[in-house]
Amino acid sequence: MSKIRLVEITGSTNSDLLADPEAVEGDWLIARIQQAGKGRQGRDWQTIDGNFLGSTLVKLTEYDPSPATLSLVAGLALADAVETAAPDASIQLKWPNDLMLDGGKLAGILLERAGDRIVVGFGVNLAGAPEIEGRATAHLDSLMAPQAFAPLLAGSFARLLAAWRSADPASLAMAWMQRAHKVGTPLSVHGGDGEKVEGRFAGLEEDGALRLEKADGDIAIIRAGDVTLASPAAEE
Repeated sequence: MSKIRLVEITGSTNSDLLADPEAVEGDWLIARIQQAGKGRQGRDWQTIDGNFLGSTLVKLTEYDPSPATLSLVAGLALADAVETAAPDASIQLKWPNDLMLDGGKLAGILLERAGDRIVVGFGVNLAGAPEIEGRATAHLDSLMAPQAFAPLLAGSFARLLAAWRSADPASLAMAWMQRAHKVGTPLSVHGGDGEKVEGRFAGLEEDGALRLEKADGDIAIIRAGDVTLASPAAEE
C-alpha cells in the first residue's frame, strides 16, 4: 500500500525515494527542509519554511507510454492541486516543467530515473518565493501547510497517472497545452550548450517535446532546454 511519509529534514526527497528499495509506486516523501534540493540542470532548489518539497515514485512497465510524457502528467497534476488549494490563482504551465503565477515561477518539477523507477519531485512556493537573480518568482502566500497540500497533489497525480496509462498520448499533450501559454507566444529556448533558439510556441509533440516555429517558418523540435517567455516578468 502506498503512503505519504513526512520528515523534518533530508538531503533530497528525490534521491532518498529513488534509493529506497522498499518504496513502491504511489509512495510520497515530503520534507520540511532539504539540504541538497535540486532543480533542473543541477541548479540548487532553495528551502523556505512552509513551502512544499516532495517526491513520488512511478514504476514503469513494458506497456506504459513513453516515460518522457510523465512530465505532462506531473504538470497537469500540479496545476490541478494548486487550483484546488487556491481557486483564484492565475496559474499557467510553462515548458518543460514549471508552473507560473502571474508571470513568476511558482513551482518546478524534476524527474529522475534509475532503471524502471522514476521519481517525480515537486517544489511549490506555498508560503514564500526565493530570490533568483534574473528570474521572477511567485508564491501563493498560503496558510495551507505542506502536509495538507500533499494529499491534494497525491490524489491528482494518481488520477492523471491512471489516465496516462489508458488514454491516447495526444490527449495529454492537448490537455497540457490548454493550461499553458497560447500558441504563437514568442519564446527563447536556451540549450545546455549555450545555444539560443527563438521562435513562437507551436504546441507539443505527443512525447511532450516542444514545437518552436522559427522566423523562417520551420518547426524546431526541442526536447531539452530552458524557456523564456516574451515578457521579462515571465522568465523561468
